[in-house]
Amino acid sequence: MGGDFGPSVTIPAVKKALKAYPNVAFQLFGDEATINSYLKLHRFNKHDRIRVFASSDDVTMDDNPIIALKNKKNSSMRLALEAVRDGQAHACVSAGNTGALMAISRFVLKMLPGIDRPAIISAIPTLINEHVFLLDLGANVSCDERRLTQFAIMGNELVKCLDDNPSPKVALLNVGEEENKGSEKLQRAAEMINSLESIDYAGFVEGNQIFSGEYQVIVTDGFTGNNVLKASEGLTRYLSHKIKAAFERNWWTRFTGLLAKPVIRTFKHEVNPEKYNGACLVGLRGIVIKSHGAANVFATFCAIEEAIVQSKQKLPHKIREKLEQAAATLDH
Repeated sequence: MGGDFGPSVTIPAVKKALKAYPNVAFQLFGDEATINSYLKLHRFNKHDRIRVFASSDDVTMDDNPIIALKNKKNSSMRLALEAVRDGQAHACVSAGNTGALMAISRFVLKMLPGIDRPAIISAIPTLINEHVFLLDLGANVSCDERRLTQFAIMGNELVKCLDDNPSPKVALLNVGEEENKGSEKLQRAAEMINSLESIDYAGFVEGNQIFSGEYQVIVTDGFTGNNVLKASEGLTRYLSHKIKAAFERNWWTRFTGLLAKPVIRTFKHEVNPEKYNGACLVGLRGIVIKSHGAANVFATFCAIEEAIVQSKQKLPHKIREKLEQAAATLDH
């Protein structure tokens, strides 16, 4: 069990999920004695929907992905992914080393036909109380037009499944909305995506439109996407700090803060990144959800919930069908 807090967070999150989803069972991989001690602490060590599997290797946050792949074959991460591959589990949720998770997932589960590498996709909040899915968030620093088109197909199908949206708007992130803006690869990607009948392509969008709520999927390379995500998280912390400081200046602002408390609580809830924890490694033959390493119990529960929803929707199968339909465009 990876992440910054290990079983101290994972076990309470699993307990919460057991109550919320009575038909879901859990396989827990890691140090058996440690896991059992936390299960006993939270008083569900003999639950009939929990099985514990011991692992002897430990993938740390500092491990090189290739080293983790080659030398740590009995890690909890590797064993969990093998359970998905062998049909013993429907999905894997991990808060461990992202690079190692990517490398091991790709090796163990393999890619869907027509997909070069997995992409990381996650939802972020928008102005109209909905969300937008952004990909890639860091798995592919450099992308050509073919890979960006793959991202568009996968993001499109994910939103159809998870949001029950038959025709999500898909856009490409660019330095301008005009058709002649951006690099040649973006121009070619736009042509390829626009030629796909299964995608409602909305054209180029700029960074200030990401949170507008007008689009359901925004496609970009991993370098840009990761920076957008990190900048958004930093801005949320900055605004929260500034708002709190403004209300603590003197007795009058503190009194005003008490009156405004319900509004502030609503604001925090709407921009709370914990609600959006659980990024999907899309493009694999199985479902893999990456939880934030510093996730708390609620955020970890949200990642588990994401895995459950995607399993019920059989997301990899639906993406595969659309990739087969788009094969001619991707091979062009």
